[in-house]
This record gives sequence, structure tokens and C-alpha cells, in this order.
Amino acid sequence: MFGSKRSFLTFLHDVGMAALSFLISLTLRLGQDILVWPREVVGFGLVAFTAVAALVFFSMRLDRTVWRYASMSDLSRIVRAVVVCIALFLVVQFLATRLDDFPRSFLIIEFFVLTLLLAGPRFAYRLVKDGAFSSLFERNAAGRVPVLLIGAGDGSDAFIREMGREKDAPYRVVGIVDDLGGRVGRMIRGIQVLGTLDELEKVVADLRKRDTAPQRLVITRQSIEGVVIRDLLDRANTLGLAVGRMPKMASLEGADEPSETVRSVSVEDLLGRPQKVLDRKGVSDLIGGRKVMITGAGGTIGGELSRQIAALGPSEIALLDAGEFQLYQIDLEISETFPDLPRKALLADVRDAQSVDERISGFAPDIVFHAAALKHVPLVEANPTDGVMTNVIGTRNVADAVARHGVGEMVLISTDKAVNPTNVMGATKRTAEAYCQAKDREEARRGGPRYVTVRFGNVLGSTGSVIPLFKRQLARGGPLTVTHPDMTRYFMTVREAVELVLQAAAMDASASADTRESGAICVLDMGEPVKIADLAAQMIRLSGLTPGIDIEISYTGPRPGEKLFEELFHDAEALIATEIEGIHRASPRTADLAVLSRVLDEIEASGRQRNGDQVLGLLARLVPEFSGQTGSAAGQPEKHAPEARAVERPA
Repeated sequence: MFGSKRSFLTFLHDVGMAALSFLISLTLRLGQDILVWPREVVGFGLVAFTAVAALVFFSMRLDRTVWRYASMSDLSRIVRAVVVCIALFLVVQFLATRLDDFPRSFLIIEFFVLTLLLAGPRFAYRLVKDGAFSSLFERNAAGRVPVLLIGAGDGSDAFIREMGREKDAPYRVVGIVDDLGGRVGRMIRGIQVLGTLDELEKVVADLRKRDTAPQRLVITRQSIEGVVIRDLLDRANTLGLAVGRMPKMASLEGADEPSETVRSVSVEDLLGRPQKVLDRKGVSDLIGGRKVMITGAGGTIGGELSRQIAALGPSEIALLDAGEFQLYQIDLEISETFPDLPRKALLADVRDAQSVDERISGFAPDIVFHAAALKHVPLVEANPTDGVMTNVIGTRNVADAVARHGVGEMVLISTDKAVNPTNVMGATKRTAEAYCQAKDREEARRGGPRYVTVRFGNVLGSTGSVIPLFKRQLARGGPLTVTHPDMTRYFMTVREAVELVLQAAAMDASASADTRESGAICVLDMGEPVKIADLAAQMIRLSGLTPGIDIEISYTGPRPGEKLFEELFHDAEALIATEIEGIHRASPRTADLAVLSRVLDEIEASGRQRNGDQVLGLLARLVPEFSGQTGSAAGQPEKHAPEARAVERPA
């Protein structure tokens, strides 16, 4: 019934104050007449009011307030409880005596007296502990990042108070977890202590059910042990939550002026939604004990693939990249984190068919994750031949080598820019998709390898993305540059994207030949698209600054090849439900493999000769939505003549 002995004592205190307030209010109203007022009337009124108050206080759980952290939100709850008490007592008295026994003004006096007797001791206790009051309530704005605090003590109180005093505070506290125990069910500044650290998963699940899911855990206790933090990091990773530590208490207290130091911003805070959490059992079955190769292993996606795959227990891992330093970095990281895992660092360019063939033949992988690509839209727009050779011909080289050497599965990492592309990068990725789709349908008839294509949007914090740019601009004092106020994008964190890629590969691998549709594309659920301008403003606020005052946002105009918004599906791709939340499947619109191969032969020959115009013309033949014109900003997809679609058709 009561969470602790202290809660029960608080309840008794409040009920006692209700009884006392009744006698005081009646005395204030009647004066000396109280001595001659009928004892049975006073007695009945006292019992009735006390009983009503006990029922209201218990139902509204005023006993859960931690007096040490009494705040304006607690006063608001007390006022509501007093109003309900008086209203119910009024009903009881009307039914019993038709309100003939007490003067009406008694009820007005009762409101003020009972409020004072309930709130006074709480705030007096707080005053004794703190010496002064400050910022007694938090302004919870909808745009703030929801956080769950770890530690029900002074740190949480200071954190909530700081969020309440700042108009543009970046975080909104949705609950507290008690790492020591003893305060579960109670409240600090109106925020409830929802459970112990051992109950973290249940607390997060309950918050998600109430649509108040946290995006981040904030450790507010400074003295928490390292082993507890390591365990918390592992559990938070499973829950899809970022973890941060609150600054030292001194940095939160007494700072009336904004700090001149830009605070560290986590990309998870910018996501605008909790990260998706998936069941890893199927992924472990896919990777465990198998030989895995990752192309583009030194990039953002390839590097995270390497880390997560290494943690899933493959028998051996091969890291392939064309960049020496990037390959060295990821190889060193894997060697330090997983010293017992056999691995190979392979320096190779996917444009070189012979080199790719030798690498795959020599390593003999069971599964290949193809992440090698040129992805920066303006750079590929300025260097279209290189983009086509890497993204199209490089993908064909890997896909063909996979088929020749008996690899079981190839996973192609694609992008939402492949849908109705208005830039070279998107057109090259759509062509790569089409080739893998056609290859998958062809090999399915022969019992050959499976080709899985996974499409998703922008990755927060990846190399060349907007977040590192914003960070550099913030460090310089602004402004943050946005191309267009209406520019929107789909976003994921790199960890979330890679987990979903692995899950999609595992889902496809577990499907039987009868249920699996050859050539289908797995499309990751990216949530709602986010305005880049809103992302910039959020990043400024998370840095402790105010958009438009401390840091300006300027608009520079769309860059060559940019669209105002991206799409995850083409109109000709029917959406198919899957058994995995967060993954959709788009029915294939594939090309004839023989026709496609002949055009790719022409593209490769033109690319080797550096004939950019011919390369773009051939690319436009394969991707009708793409105009083949570079060097100008694009809004929405252009329309093309029906005959341009002869190569590509719905399956």
C-alpha cells in the first residue's frame, strides 16, 4: 500500500493536518461561538472531513513527495488535492444536513488553511536544507530531448532545477531511477522515482507504453562505481539508449549567465525519437561461426558493421578498403577490442575486378557486406565518372565475384537517394540496386547466392554528414548553414542503421525459398522526416545556446543535385509487411540481367576512357527518373518519356 515507512508517516501527517485545519478554520470563522456550537455537529464534520481528506490524499499519493526536494509542482498537486477535498466534503454535508450546520465562508477559509498546513512543513524542511528556494518548477517543452535520470539524490534535484530555470533547456526529465534504493515511488520536484537500477528495463518499457520513452540516460550521481557504469552502458545499448553523465555540481549551480563553452552534443539527442531495439538472436545465428567480409570497412557504416559483426562471434573477419589509413584504423580497433578474433586487413579498390576476385577467392567468405561507395552528393556530382565506377561497376565486381566463388549471401548497403534520383550518387545507387536485384532473381533459379539490398536514409554523425559540419560551425561561433528552410531528411544513428541491416540480412537468410521474394529490397523504418533547419536549432539548444540570439542559422540555397525531400519507396514498389518491426520490404522492379549487363559493359568502357558525358547518358538510360544532367540543384524528380523505361520494369 505504502512504498516505505516514510511514505506512511507522510500520509499520517497529511491526514492529521486535515483534521487540524478543520478545527482552525471553524474557529477562525466562528470565533467565541465555537465554544457553544453543537458538539455533535463539530464532531460529525471533523470525522467526515478527515475521512474525505484521507481518501483524497491516498488516491492522489501526496505521500510520495520527497520533502527534501519540494517544488512548485508539489504545491500544484497539494492545491488540487485541497480543492477535491473541499468539493467532496461539500457533497457529504449536503447529503447529511443540507449545508445547514456550517457557514459557507468556512469552506473558503479551509482552502487557505489546509493548503498552508500541507505545503508549509514541506517547504520549511526544504528551506532548512537548502537555505533558499530557486526555480521551483521545470518548464517541460515538447521539443526537448526526453531523458531518464539515474540516481535519486542531489544530482537529480540539481539537474531538474537547472532544466526548469532555462527557457531553452535541452532536456525534459521523464523519470528517475534509484541506484541505491529507498526512494522508489517518491518524487523529486514533481518527477517520480520509477524503480531501482535492477528494474531499468521495466521502467523504460513502462515509459514507452505511456509514449514518454526516453532517448538518453543521464547519470546524476558523481560517486557511482565504474563496474556499475559499464553494466549500465551494456544494458542501455540493448535498450537503444545513449548514456551521459551530468557535469560536476559546481557547473550546474549558480550560473546565471550562459556558459561560453559549447557543450558536447550527442547525435542520439538529435534523433527526435528513441532508437529502435531489435532481437539479436537471428543476427547471432547469421554471423556466429561464419567467415564475413566487409567492403568499405574504414567508412562510417563499414566500420560500425565491422564492430558489431566482430562482437557476434564470426569464425574470421576480413576488412577490405581502398584507403590505407582508414583500413589501418579499423583493423587496429578490431585487434584491440577482439584480440582473439582471426582477421585480415585487405587493401583493395572495388573498381578493380581482378583484385576483388582474388580477395574473395582467397578469403572464401560465407557472407559479404558491401558498404564501399562514394556517398557525398556534391562531390559525386562534381566527379560523376568516379561515382559511377565505384558505386556501379564496383558493386558489379563484388556481386559477380560472390557468384563465382560460392559465397552464400551478399548484402548491399543502399540509400533513400536511389528513389527518384536527381543526382548522380542516387542514380548510381539505384543502378547498383537494380543489378543486385536482377542477380538475385537469376541466382535464385540456380540455387546460387542470395543478394539482399538494404535501403535507408541519412546517418547522423557519419563522415560528410551535416552533424560534423554543424559542430565545426558551432565551435567557430556560427552561423549554422542550411541549404533551404524546407529541406527534410530521414535520419538514423549509425548503430541503429547497422543493427537493422544485420537484422534484415538475418531475416532474409532465414526465409525459405517458397516464402522469399527474389529481388525485393529491405527498407528500414526511419520514422518521420526531420527538417534540417529544426535539426540545426536543436543542436544549438543542446549546446546550451539560443538559436537566433547566440548562434544564427543562415540559408545558402540547395547544392547541385539536392532534393528538398527524400523518399524511401518508388511508386512502382509495392510495400510488403515483414515480421520484423522497423523493416519493410519493397517488391522488386528489376531489369533483365543480360540487358543490364550489356549497358554496364558500355558504362565501364566509357568510364575507363573518362568519357563523362557518355557515362551519364548511359546511366540515364538505366535510371529513367534521372535526367543525366549535373551541375544544377534539383528540386523534385523530373518526368521522362515512357520509352526510357524499357530497360527497367516491375517484376
